[in-house]
Amino acid sequence: MLLSSDSMLRQPSFAKFWTSRILSSTSFQMLSVAIGWQMYDLTRDAFSLGLVGLAQFAPMVLLTLVVGHVADRFDRRKIVFLCQLVEGLVAALLLLGNAAHWLGRNEILLAAAIIGACRAFEGPSSSALLPQLVPKSILQQAISWSTSAGQTAQILGPSLGGLLFSLGANYVYVTATVALLIASSLSILIRMEPIERRLEPVSLSSLFSGLVFVYRNPVILGTISLDLFAVLLGGATALLPIFAQDILQTGPWGLGFMRTAPAVGALMMTILFAYYPLKKAFGPTLFGALGVFGLATMIFAVSTNLIVSMIALLLVGASDVVSVVIRSTLVQMQTPDEMRGRVNAVNSLFIGTSNQLGEFESGTLAGFVGASRAAFIGGLGTILVAGLWMYLFPSLRRLRSLSGKV
Repeated sequence: MLLSSDSMLRQPSFAKFWTSRILSSTSFQMLSVAIGWQMYDLTRDAFSLGLVGLAQFAPMVLLTLVVGHVADRFDRRKIVFLCQLVEGLVAALLLLGNAAHWLGRNEILLAAAIIGACRAFEGPSSSALLPQLVPKSILQQAISWSTSAGQTAQILGPSLGGLLFSLGANYVYVTATVALLIASSLSILIRMEPIERRLEPVSLSSLFSGLVFVYRNPVILGTISLDLFAVLLGGATALLPIFAQDILQTGPWGLGFMRTAPAVGALMMTILFAYYPLKKAFGPTLFGALGVFGLATMIFAVSTNLIVSMIALLLVGASDVVSVVIRSTLVQMQTPDEMRGRVNAVNSLFIGTSNQLGEFESGTLAGFVGASRAAFIGGLGTILVAGLWMYLFPSLRRLRSLSGKV
């Protein structure tokens, strides 16, 4: 499967899409390391660290319905281009602010909010663009390649961001600015066949149609809502600067490697899926993986050894990617092209909630009970949510096929 899909990277449009995705996602991860470290270094406050996640998440919630309509009515390629261009300009402003010594708590939060707004548009538009670049017969392989691009970026971005930050924050911001400008150039150069869509008039019904579509598909609803609540409770990534500085007592390089570890585990699982794809028992596999996710989070919470913490984070990433593969394939294969923007916007909202709002929840809880206890409670909560969803969504528990059959 992996070897037979290599030819996709030799297709100019897909190659540009794949490379642009790596550069954009790598830059985002690098910026996350720099912003998180600078915020905690300036404030020494777990709550302010959590606010960074909230600043990125809030635009996603506020813009979800608009994002979906924009992605379904306009050229998705140009939307991705504009988002990456603005993100590059924000990185350049962070560079200027840091060099001129006026970059503070409020400026960091504003930059995080603008980046969050751009990512809110870029994510659904990019996801909806992918099926336009490849035949439906190899869509699953294309999704695997796209997922691998994201995981590769999560490996390169945090470690590179941590290493560059050790030299100085300006090195991170310069690198991110250049990478985002290259990414935007590649996006606008993508060539594809135009698709005629039947555009619905803008109305309350069309605005909420993505939510309605998800609600009426219990397998999709169960999958993305399970990911929402399980990862929200178990998300300890916002606390990594605290673990790096106060518990494991390492520097920015250690923070970078810890942020990289989940992506390494996820990439390893993606490769495993490429050679040994899931063929049955998708539901039990999904719930079992979430159990591993919760347990690994709890191990990380109590660890005081960097190696043990890295192994736990590897397991966190490997188990999390199971739901990513299942959810992404279900959404793309069961959604008509004229609605992919709106449905992917809903999916991105759920993903963003589990990540950014999960960071806010973790930071807030850590402010009351401490980082270790907050992470442990979150891991336990993930296991409890998985058990509850097995009862609430029996069709998901019995899922046999990625086409949605039970």
